Amino acid sequence: QVQLVESGGGLVQAGGSLRLSCAASGRTFSDYAMGWFRQAPGKEREFVAAISRSGGSTYYADSGRFTISRDNAKNTVYLQMNSLKPEDTAVYYCAANRVIMTSRARDYDYWGQGTQVTVNS
Repeated sequence: QVQLVESGGGLVQAGGSLRLSCAASGRTFSDYAMGWFRQAPGKEREFVAAISRSGGSTYYADSGRFTISRDNAKNTVYLQMNSLKPEDTAVYYCAANRVIMTSRARDYDYWGQGTQVTVNS
């Protein structure tokens, strides 16, 4: 089992920044590729970013505003979000996947409880 706990969400004005963190426990963190997903009210969960087990490779739904990173010594994955827009408002989830870095939610084995990000215009 892997336990994931997200933090860092909150209320921010459009154009602002937030950094989300996801702390992992239970298994060897570096054995897992990690992903960030989000779900807005009334919408399906969507992929945001993923990072390989070593952190050497990353993959984004859209380039430019968000950056995923990880610190395997701290068992933590991060999502730096810049130039936030109202349409970024959602619950953000981190997820762990032992096999590959992927954008498909069904490939992830473990999920956190989510952290709310609200962007005001």
